[in-house]
Amino acid sequence: MRILFINSVCGIRSTGRIVTDLAEKYLAQGHEVRIAYGRESVPDKYRTIAYRIGTEPEVRRNGLTARLLDNEGFNGARATDRFLQWAEAYDPDVLWLHNIHGYYIQVERLFRWIKSRPHMAVRWTLHDCWAFTGHCAHFAYVGCDKWQTGCQSCPQKNEYPKAMLWDHSVENYRRKREAFCGVQNMTLIVPSEWLAGLVRQSFLRAYPVEVVYNTIDTTVFRPTPGDFRAKYGLEQKKIVLGVATAWGERKGLSDFMKLPALLGADYAVVLVGLTPDQLKRLPPDLTGIERTNTASQLAEIYTAADVFVNLTYEDTYPTVNLEAQACGTPCLTYRTGGSVESMPPENVVAQGDLNAMAARIRAVCEEV
Repeated sequence: MRILFINSVCGIRSTGRIVTDLAEKYLAQGHEVRIAYGRESVPDKYRTIAYRIGTEPEVRRNGLTARLLDNEGFNGARATDRFLQWAEAYDPDVLWLHNIHGYYIQVERLFRWIKSRPHMAVRWTLHDCWAFTGHCAHFAYVGCDKWQTGCQSCPQKNEYPKAMLWDHSVENYRRKREAFCGVQNMTLIVPSEWLAGLVRQSFLRAYPVEVVYNTIDTTVFRPTPGDFRAKYGLEQKKIVLGVATAWGERKGLSDFMKLPALLGADYAVVLVGLTPDQLKRLPPDLTGIERTNTASQLAEIYTAADVFVNLTYEDTYPTVNLEAQACGTPCLTYRTGGSVESMPPENVVAQGDLNAMAARIRAVCEEV
């Protein structure tokens, strides 16, 4: 059986690692597998099965156009046509979509090709809500429900995928609905019951929906001793760890900045995944580290921590929670989206209740 995966990245960050973990499973079963991706680098071990859709200049041009016109997903026609010519020759039995946003593919052309192949089984794993909105990937933070009836006057025009000028959420919503509906043999896969409930209220409701929780590679994410504490001078501290691909208000960055004052001098708050600019602006009572795509290094950091804390305000089913727990580190989270679905109930705190979170952090660190 020939399987073709499509995702924005391959082998890096959460969705990229989810895709390559699936690819390895099917390769081990003797299937032929390829991964089409849109941006950034690919780890050496996956280069023989990876196909890049477009080029870096095309991705940058698509991103700029989307920022000006608010039309993410509707640029990159030439790169998409080249890819679809390759995909037709590859002739997959199964097409498995993941993130098809990220400035690299024209979704209408992709779905016209899909609809021309009714014999091909299609699976689409939704990692966020972008597929059924007129603009945003998440809307819980602002409490928007326009996606249920038709987006307009988007309150998140300045959020990913950021639009600088026009608001085309009405048109985006219409074009997505026309493109994504009507596939004969497609199943939607979501990583949480929370997201499944949203999909069943959206224009994608006609498709069967399966809840399949994300998994991680436990041969990598496992208790992994290292020199992290010594390297950062934290041998005598209780380490409170936060990890994100992109830090911002929705990931709880402001709340993390308030944690040191609530926890006291015996605790060190460490954030992984910050940009160089964020590192420059980080207060002195926090330890910041840039993003790492090395899973083994991340496993060492998880293992060194006394507690992993996820202060996200909107999330689908964060794999960082799984990774931390697989490394033997207890995990706490706000009551947010699907983040609670990988937690014991006692480790879930009301969203935004930082005092209660600090108290729970202390209690968990005393138990360790």
